[in-house]
Amino acid sequence: MNFETAVLDCIPADGGLYVPEESADLRRWILYTDEKTTFASIAGALTSACINEEFSPIICETIASKAFPFAPELKQIDERLFTLNLFNTPTGSHKDFGISYLVNCLETILTLKGREAVFLDATIGELGASLARALKGKKHIKAVLLYPTKPEPKIRGLCESDFVWNGGNILPIEIDGTEADCHNIVRKIFADRKLVESFRLTVANTANIGRLMPQSFFYPFAFSRLKKLVCGDIFYAMAPGNYSNLVAGLYSWQLSLPVNGFICPTTNELNLDLRGNCEVMDSIVDFSGREPCDPASPSNLERLEYVFDANSMMLKHFIFPADVSEQESAAACQELFMKYGLHAGKATSEAFAAAKKRSGMTSEDDAAVVLVRRDHPVFSSDFIKHNIGEAPDLPDNIRDILSPSKTGRNLVSDAGEVIRTMEEFL
Repeated sequence: MNFETAVLDCIPADGGLYVPEESADLRRWILYTDEKTTFASIAGALTSACINEEFSPIICETIASKAFPFAPELKQIDERLFTLNLFNTPTGSHKDFGISYLVNCLETILTLKGREAVFLDATIGELGASLARALKGKKHIKAVLLYPTKPEPKIRGLCESDFVWNGGNILPIEIDGTEADCHNIVRKIFADRKLVESFRLTVANTANIGRLMPQSFFYPFAFSRLKKLVCGDIFYAMAPGNYSNLVAGLYSWQLSLPVNGFICPTTNELNLDLRGNCEVMDSIVDFSGREPCDPASPSNLERLEYVFDANSMMLKHFIFPADVSEQESAAACQELFMKYGLHAGKATSEAFAAAKKRSGMTSEDDAAVVLVRRDHPVFSSDFIKHNIGEAPDLPDNIRDILSPSKTGRNLVSDAGEVIRTMEEFL
Protein backbone atom coordinates (compact mmCIF):
# COMPACT_ATOMS: atom_id res chain seq x y z
CA MET A 1 0.00 0.00 0.00
CA ASN A 2 1.03 3.63 -0.28
CA PHE A 3 1.59 5.77 2.80
CA GLU A 4 -1.75 7.54 2.47
CA THR A 5 -3.66 4.25 2.60
CA ALA A 6 -1.56 2.94 5.48
CA VAL A 7 -2.35 6.02 7.58
CA LEU A 8 -6.05 6.19 6.74
CA ASP A 9 -6.70 2.44 6.91
CA CYS A 10 -4.21 1.89 9.70
CA ILE A 11 -5.19 -1.73 10.45
CA PRO A 12 -5.75 -3.77 7.27
CA ALA A 13 -8.55 -6.33 7.00
CA ASP A 14 -6.20 -9.26 7.66
CA GLY A 15 -5.39 -7.89 11.13
CA GLY A 16 -1.74 -7.19 10.39
CA LEU A 17 0.40 -4.06 10.73
CA TYR A 18 1.89 -1.81 8.09
CA VAL A 19 5.69 -1.57 7.94
CA PRO A 20 8.03 0.34 5.62
CA GLU A 21 8.67 -1.72 2.50
CA GLU A 22 12.12 -0.29 1.82
CA SER A 23 14.58 2.19 3.29
CA ALA A 24 16.67 4.85 1.67
CA ASP A 25 20.40 5.13 2.35
CA LEU A 26 20.68 8.51 4.06
CA ARG A 27 24.17 8.15 5.50
CA ARG A 28 25.56 11.14 3.60
CA TRP A 29 22.67 13.37 4.64
CA ILE A 30 22.78 12.22 8.28
CA LEU A 31 26.51 12.87 8.46
CA TYR A 32 25.93 16.35 7.01
CA THR A 33 23.57 17.43 9.82
CA ASP A 34 24.90 19.18 12.90
CA GLU A 35 23.76 20.98 16.04
CA LYS A 36 22.32 23.81 13.91
CA THR A 37 19.97 21.46 12.05
CA THR A 38 16.52 21.85 13.58
CA PHE A 39 14.32 18.92 14.53
CA ALA A 40 11.61 20.13 12.12
CA SER A 41 14.16 20.22 9.30
CA ILE A 42 15.27 16.67 10.10
CA ALA A 43 11.64 15.54 10.20
CA GLY A 44 10.87 17.19 6.86
CA ALA A 45 13.91 15.67 5.14
CA LEU A 46 13.20 12.18 6.49
CA THR A 47 9.53 12.44 5.52
CA SER A 48 10.55 13.36 1.99
CA ALA A 49 13.03 10.48 1.83
CA CYS A 50 10.50 7.92 3.05
CA ILE A 51 7.43 8.96 1.03
CA ASN A 52 8.86 11.03 -1.81
CA GLU A 53 6.65 9.37 -4.41
CA GLU A 54 3.50 10.72 -2.74
CA PHE A 55 4.40 14.15 -1.34
CA SER A 56 6.62 16.87 -2.75
CA PRO A 57 9.54 18.05 -0.60
CA ILE A 58 7.66 21.33 0.01
CA ILE A 59 4.63 19.49 1.42
CA CYS A 60 6.90 17.32 3.58
CA GLU A 61 8.64 20.38 4.98
CA THR A 62 5.27 22.06 5.63
CA ILE A 63 3.94 19.04 7.53
CA ALA A 64 7.05 18.93 9.70
CA SER A 65 7.17 22.67 10.41
CA LYS A 66 3.51 22.68 11.49
CA ALA A 67 3.91 19.52 13.57
CA PHE A 68 7.03 20.50 15.47
CA PRO A 69 7.16 23.93 17.08
CA PHE A 70 8.82 21.91 19.89
CA ALA A 71 11.87 19.63 19.77
CA PRO A 72 13.71 16.96 21.78
CA GLU A 73 16.66 18.00 23.89
CA LEU A 74 20.03 16.22 24.10
CA LYS A 75 22.08 16.89 27.23
CA GLN A 76 25.49 15.65 28.25
CA ILE A 77 25.47 14.74 31.94
CA ASP A 78 28.76 12.84 32.15
CA GLU A 79 31.79 12.22 29.98
CA ARG A 80 30.07 9.42 28.07
CA LEU A 81 26.49 9.62 29.29
CA PHE A 82 23.80 11.71 27.63
CA THR A 83 20.07 12.13 28.03
CA LEU A 84 17.58 12.52 25.20
CA ASN A 85 14.60 14.34 26.71
CA LEU A 86 11.34 13.84 24.83
CA PHE A 87 9.06 15.70 27.23
CA ASN A 88 9.67 19.33 26.20
CA THR A 89 6.21 19.28 24.67
CA PRO A 90 2.78 20.82 25.28
CA THR A 91 1.67 17.96 27.54
CA GLY A 92 5.03 16.74 28.87
CA SER A 93 4.72 13.44 27.00
CA HIS A 94 6.71 11.94 24.13
CA LYS A 95 3.32 11.08 22.59
CA ASP A 96 3.02 14.71 21.45
CA PHE A 97 5.65 14.14 18.76
CA GLY A 98 3.87 11.24 17.11
CA ILE A 99 0.37 12.66 17.53
CA SER A 100 1.24 16.14 16.24
CA TYR A 101 2.94 14.65 13.19
CA LEU A 102 0.11 12.18 12.51
CA VAL A 103 -2.57 14.87 12.81
CA ASN A 104 -0.78 17.33 10.52
CA CYS A 105 0.10 14.64 8.00
CA LEU A 106 -3.46 13.31 7.99
CA GLU A 107 -4.96 16.80 7.72
CA THR A 108 -2.79 17.42 4.66
CA ILE A 109 -3.88 14.16 3.00
CA LEU A 110 -7.55 14.77 3.76
CA THR A 111 -7.43 18.36 2.51
CA LEU A 112 -5.91 17.23 -0.78
CA LYS A 113 -8.49 14.44 -1.13
CA GLY A 114 -11.50 16.36 0.15
CA ARG A 115 -12.17 13.67 2.75
CA GLU A 116 -12.62 13.36 6.51
CA ALA A 117 -11.43 10.89 9.15
CA VAL A 118 -12.18 10.04 12.76
CA PHE A 119 -9.81 8.76 15.44
CA LEU A 120 -11.32 6.18 17.79
CA ASP A 121 -9.17 5.52 20.87
CA ALA A 122 -9.44 4.58 24.52
CA THR A 123 -7.48 6.80 26.91
CA ILE A 124 -6.94 7.52 30.57
CA GLY A 125 -5.94 11.11 29.91
CA GLU A 126 -2.57 11.72 28.22
CA LEU A 127 -3.59 10.70 24.71
CA GLY A 128 -6.76 12.77 24.91
CA ALA A 129 -4.95 15.88 26.12
CA SER A 130 -2.38 15.55 23.35
CA LEU A 131 -5.02 15.02 20.67
CA ALA A 132 -7.08 17.98 21.89
CA ARG A 133 -4.13 20.31 21.38
CA ALA A 134 -3.08 18.84 18.04
CA LEU A 135 -6.62 18.94 16.61
CA LYS A 136 -7.36 22.60 17.39
CA GLY A 137 -8.31 24.35 14.18
CA LYS A 138 -8.24 21.18 12.06
CA LYS A 139 -11.17 20.93 9.62
CA HIS A 140 -11.05 17.32 8.45
CA ILE A 141 -10.35 15.25 11.58
CA LYS A 142 -12.29 14.50 14.72
CA ALA A 143 -11.51 12.18 17.63
CA VAL A 144 -13.84 9.91 19.58
CA LEU A 145 -12.21 9.21 22.95
CA LEU A 146 -13.47 6.58 25.38
CA TYR A 147 -12.71 7.35 29.04
CA PRO A 148 -13.22 4.88 31.92
CA THR A 149 -15.08 6.01 35.04
CA LYS A 150 -13.95 3.13 37.25
CA PRO A 151 -12.28 3.15 39.66
CA GLU A 152 -12.55 6.93 39.09
CA PRO A 153 -13.36 9.33 36.21
CA LYS A 154 -10.38 9.90 33.91
CA ILE A 155 -11.36 12.83 31.67
CA ARG A 156 -8.74 15.53 32.09
CA GLY A 157 -6.87 18.14 30.14
CA LEU A 158 -9.85 19.11 27.97
CA CYS A 159 -11.75 22.40 27.85
CA GLU A 160 -15.33 23.03 26.78
CA SER A 161 -14.27 24.47 23.43
CA ASP A 162 -12.69 21.09 22.55
CA PHE A 163 -16.05 19.27 22.61
CA VAL A 164 -17.81 18.64 19.29
CA TRP A 165 -21.10 20.04 20.60
CA ASN A 166 -19.28 23.34 21.14
CA GLY A 167 -17.65 23.35 17.72
CA GLY A 168 -14.48 21.46 18.70
CA ASN A 169 -13.00 18.24 17.35
CA ILE A 170 -13.21 15.96 20.41
CA LEU A 171 -16.16 13.67 21.19
CA PRO A 172 -15.42 12.40 24.72
CA ILE A 173 -17.53 9.44 25.84
CA GLU A 174 -17.44 8.30 29.45
CA ILE A 175 -17.78 4.54 29.78
CA ASP A 176 -19.51 2.99 32.77
CA GLY A 177 -16.57 0.67 33.31
CA THR A 178 -12.81 0.24 33.49
CA GLU A 179 -10.00 0.93 31.03
CA ALA A 180 -10.25 -2.70 29.93
CA ASP A 181 -13.93 -2.16 29.12
CA CYS A 182 -13.00 0.84 26.95
CA HIS A 183 -10.43 -1.26 25.09
CA ASN A 184 -12.97 -4.01 24.48
CA ILE A 185 -15.42 -1.53 22.95
CA VAL A 186 -12.72 -0.20 20.59
CA ARG A 187 -11.86 -3.78 19.58
CA LYS A 188 -15.51 -4.62 18.93
CA ILE A 189 -16.08 -1.57 16.72
CA PHE A 190 -12.90 -2.11 14.69
CA ALA A 191 -13.87 -5.75 14.17
CA ASP A 192 -16.81 -4.50 12.06
CA ARG A 193 -15.24 -3.36 8.78
CA LYS A 194 -18.49 -1.75 7.62
CA LEU A 195 -18.50 0.49 10.69
CA VAL A 196 -14.84 1.37 10.20
CA GLU A 197 -15.50 2.36 6.60
CA SER A 198 -18.75 4.24 7.24
CA PHE A 199 -17.26 6.37 10.03
CA ARG A 200 -13.81 6.54 8.30
CA LEU A 201 -12.17 5.33 11.50
CA THR A 202 -8.48 5.20 12.25
CA VAL A 203 -6.44 5.20 15.47
CA ALA A 204 -4.00 7.68 17.00
CA ASN A 205 -1.91 5.04 18.79
CA THR A 206 1.20 3.35 17.40
CA ALA A 207 -0.75 0.72 15.50
CA ASN A 208 -0.91 3.58 12.99
CA ILE A 209 2.37 3.77 11.08
CA GLY A 210 1.85 7.53 10.79
CA ARG A 211 2.08 7.79 14.56
CA LEU A 212 5.09 5.46 14.81
CA MET A 213 7.20 6.81 11.95
CA PRO A 214 7.96 10.25 13.47
CA GLN A 215 9.51 8.58 16.50
CA SER A 216 12.31 7.50 14.17
CA PHE A 217 13.27 11.18 13.86
CA PHE A 218 14.54 11.25 17.46
CA TYR A 219 17.72 9.34 16.72
CA PRO A 220 19.06 11.28 13.71
CA PHE A 221 18.37 14.42 15.77
CA ALA A 222 20.37 13.01 18.68
CA PHE A 223 23.22 11.98 16.37
CA SER A 224 23.38 15.48 14.86
CA ARG A 225 24.25 16.72 18.35
CA LEU A 226 26.44 13.76 19.32
CA LYS A 227 28.69 13.56 16.28
CA LYS A 228 31.18 16.18 17.52
CA LEU A 229 31.14 14.88 21.10
CA VAL A 230 31.49 11.11 20.65
CA CYS A 231 34.32 9.25 18.94
CA GLY A 232 33.27 5.68 19.72
CA ASP A 233 30.15 3.52 19.64
CA ILE A 234 26.70 4.90 20.42
CA PHE A 235 24.11 2.94 22.39
CA TYR A 236 20.58 4.06 23.28
CA ALA A 237 19.07 2.90 26.58
CA MET A 238 15.28 3.01 26.87
CA ALA A 239 12.29 1.43 28.52
CA PRO A 240 10.62 -0.96 26.06
CA GLY A 241 7.00 0.19 26.58
CA ASN A 242 5.04 -1.21 23.66
CA TYR A 243 8.33 -1.39 21.69
CA SER A 244 7.46 1.65 19.55
CA ASN A 245 10.58 3.72 20.34
CA LEU A 246 12.73 0.63 19.95
CA VAL A 247 11.23 -0.16 16.54
CA ALA A 248 11.54 3.50 15.54
CA GLY A 249 15.23 3.35 16.44
CA LEU A 250 15.63 0.33 14.19
CA TYR A 251 13.93 2.19 11.35
CA SER A 252 16.54 4.92 11.82
CA TRP A 253 19.26 2.30 11.65
CA GLN A 254 17.78 1.04 8.38
CA LEU A 255 18.16 4.60 7.07
CA SER A 256 21.91 4.20 7.80
CA LEU A 257 21.96 6.02 11.13
CA PRO A 258 25.28 5.31 12.91
CA VAL A 259 24.22 3.36 16.00
CA ASN A 260 25.67 0.30 17.68
CA GLY A 261 22.74 -1.02 19.65
CA PHE A 262 19.73 -0.53 21.86
CA ILE A 263 19.64 -1.45 25.55
CA CYS A 264 16.39 -2.11 27.40
CA PRO A 265 15.04 -4.01 30.41
CA THR A 266 13.72 -7.48 29.62
CA THR A 267 10.00 -8.14 29.30
CA ASN A 268 7.91 -11.29 29.09
CA GLU A 269 8.16 -11.13 25.30
CA LEU A 270 11.69 -9.71 24.85
CA ASN A 271 14.05 -11.76 26.94
CA LEU A 272 17.45 -13.44 27.19
CA ASP A 273 18.35 -16.91 25.95
CA LEU A 274 20.69 -19.22 27.86
CA ARG A 275 23.72 -17.45 26.37
CA GLY A 276 22.51 -14.01 27.41
CA ASN A 277 21.50 -12.95 23.90
CA CYS A 278 18.25 -11.27 22.88
CA GLU A 279 15.34 -13.62 22.29
CA VAL A 280 11.76 -12.85 21.20
CA MET A 281 9.63 -15.51 22.83
CA ASP A 282 6.79 -15.19 20.30
CA SER A 283 9.10 -16.02 17.39
CA ILE A 284 8.32 -19.72 17.71
CA VAL A 285 4.85 -18.89 16.35
CA ASP A 286 4.57 -17.84 12.71
CA PHE A 287 2.92 -14.46 12.07
CA SER A 288 -0.01 -16.20 10.36
CA GLY A 289 -0.73 -18.16 13.53
CA ARG A 290 -1.05 -15.15 15.83
CA GLU A 291 -3.97 -13.06 16.99
CA PRO A 292 -4.83 -9.95 14.91
CA CYS A 293 -3.34 -6.59 15.84
CA ASP A 294 -5.02 -4.99 18.84
CA PRO A 295 -6.36 -1.58 17.73
CA ALA A 296 -6.95 -0.54 21.34
CA SER A 297 -3.62 -1.41 22.93
CA PRO A 298 -1.09 -2.34 20.25
CA SER A 299 2.29 -3.97 20.63
CA ASN A 300 4.99 -3.34 18.05
CA LEU A 301 6.81 -6.57 18.78
CA GLU A 302 5.95 -8.05 15.37
CA ARG A 303 7.37 -4.97 13.69
CA LEU A 304 10.59 -5.52 15.62
CA GLU A 305 10.70 -9.16 14.55
CA TYR A 306 10.04 -8.18 10.95
CA VAL A 307 13.11 -5.92 10.87
CA PHE A 308 15.28 -8.91 11.78
CA ASP A 309 13.34 -11.54 9.86
CA ALA A 310 15.93 -11.67 7.09
CA ASN A 311 18.83 -12.01 9.53
CA SER A 312 17.89 -13.35 12.95
CA MET A 313 21.51 -13.14 14.13
CA MET A 314 21.30 -9.35 13.92
CA LEU A 315 18.70 -9.41 16.69
CA LYS A 316 21.24 -10.94 19.05
CA HIS A 317 23.89 -8.37 18.19
CA PHE A 318 21.83 -5.21 18.05
CA ILE A 319 19.31 -5.36 20.89
CA PHE A 320 20.69 -5.92 24.38
CA PRO A 321 18.09 -6.63 27.07
CA ALA A 322 19.04 -6.85 30.75
CA ASP A 323 17.10 -8.21 33.70
CA VAL A 324 16.29 -5.34 36.09
CA SER A 325 14.86 -5.87 39.55
CA GLU A 326 12.77 -3.38 41.52
CA GLN A 327 15.72 -2.84 43.85
CA GLU A 328 18.04 -2.09 40.93
CA SER A 329 15.50 0.33 39.47
CA ALA A 330 15.23 2.14 42.80
CA ALA A 331 19.02 2.31 43.11
CA ALA A 332 19.25 3.74 39.59
CA CYS A 333 16.71 6.44 40.47
CA GLN A 334 18.80 7.38 43.51
CA GLU A 335 22.07 7.41 41.57
CA LEU A 336 20.69 9.63 38.81
CA PHE A 337 19.56 12.13 41.42
CA MET A 338 22.65 12.09 43.63
CA LYS A 339 25.21 12.19 40.80
CA TYR A 340 23.41 14.28 38.20
CA GLY A 341 20.50 15.98 39.94
CA LEU A 342 17.99 14.23 37.68
CA HIS A 343 14.48 13.28 38.72
CA ALA A 344 14.10 9.94 36.95
CA GLY A 345 10.75 8.20 36.62
CA LYS A 346 10.34 4.46 36.75
CA ALA A 347 10.83 3.91 33.02
CA THR A 348 14.00 6.05 32.90
CA SER A 349 15.38 4.40 36.04
CA GLU A 350 14.84 0.93 34.60
CA ALA A 351 16.58 1.93 31.37
CA PHE A 352 19.55 3.35 33.29
CA ALA A 353 19.74 0.19 35.42
CA ALA A 354 19.78 -1.91 32.25
CA ALA A 355 22.60 0.23 30.83
CA LYS A 356 24.61 -0.26 34.01
CA LYS A 357 24.18 -4.02 33.77
CA ARG A 358 25.50 -3.83 30.20
CA SER A 359 28.42 -1.62 31.21
CA GLY A 360 30.97 -4.25 30.17
CA MET A 361 29.87 -3.66 26.59
CA THR A 362 29.43 0.11 26.70
CA SER A 363 32.65 0.93 28.57
CA GLU A 364 34.91 -0.11 25.70
CA ASP A 365 36.41 2.15 23.02
CA ASP A 366 34.96 5.43 24.30
CA ALA A 367 31.39 4.26 23.77
CA ALA A 368 28.58 6.62 24.73
CA VAL A 369 25.17 5.82 26.19
CA VAL A 370 22.13 7.97 25.43
CA LEU A 371 19.43 7.58 28.08
CA VAL A 372 16.02 8.14 26.48
CA ARG A 373 13.66 9.97 28.86
CA ARG A 374 10.18 9.65 27.39
CA ASP A 375 7.85 11.55 29.72
CA HIS A 376 8.18 14.31 32.27
CA PRO A 377 9.24 12.89 35.66
CA VAL A 378 6.21 14.47 37.34
CA PHE A 379 4.15 11.57 35.96
CA SER A 380 6.23 9.28 38.22
CA SER A 381 6.13 11.54 41.29
CA ASP A 382 5.18 8.75 43.71
CA PHE A 383 8.04 6.52 42.51
CA ILE A 384 10.55 9.36 42.69
CA LYS A 385 9.46 10.60 46.10
CA HIS A 386 9.58 7.07 47.50
CA ASN A 387 13.20 6.67 46.37
CA ILE A 388 14.78 10.09 46.91
CA GLY A 389 12.41 11.76 49.37
CA GLU A 390 11.25 14.59 47.11
CA ALA A 391 8.97 14.95 44.12
CA PRO A 392 9.68 17.02 41.00
CA ASP A 393 7.96 20.38 40.59
CA LEU A 394 4.73 20.39 38.62
CA PRO A 395 5.01 22.61 35.50
CA ASP A 396 2.03 24.80 34.65
CA ASN A 397 1.34 23.10 31.30
CA ILE A 398 1.14 19.68 32.97
CA ARG A 399 -0.94 21.08 35.82
CA ASP A 400 -3.47 22.08 33.15
CA ILE A 401 -3.63 18.65 31.52
CA LEU A 402 -4.05 16.95 34.90
CA SER A 403 -7.07 19.11 35.70
CA PRO A 404 -10.33 17.08 35.64
CA SER A 405 -12.83 17.85 32.88
CA LYS A 406 -16.59 17.33 32.85
CA THR A 407 -18.82 16.77 29.84
CA GLY A 408 -22.24 16.89 31.51
CA ARG A 409 -23.25 13.82 29.46
CA ASN A 410 -24.63 10.47 30.60
CA LEU A 411 -22.42 7.43 30.98
CA VAL A 412 -22.36 4.87 28.16
CA SER A 413 -22.26 1.14 28.78
CA ASP A 414 -21.51 -0.74 25.56
CA ALA A 415 -20.38 -0.54 21.93
CA GLY A 416 -23.94 -0.06 20.68
CA GLU A 417 -24.38 3.09 22.74
CA VAL A 418 -20.98 4.38 21.60
CA ILE A 419 -22.03 3.90 17.97
CA ARG A 420 -25.32 5.71 18.55
CA THR A 421 -23.43 8.60 20.19
CA MET A 422 -21.11 8.78 17.21
CA GLU A 423 -24.09 8.83 14.85
CA GLU A 424 -25.58 11.71 16.83
CA PHE A 425 -22.53 13.98 16.88
CA LEU A 426 -20.35 13.09 13.88
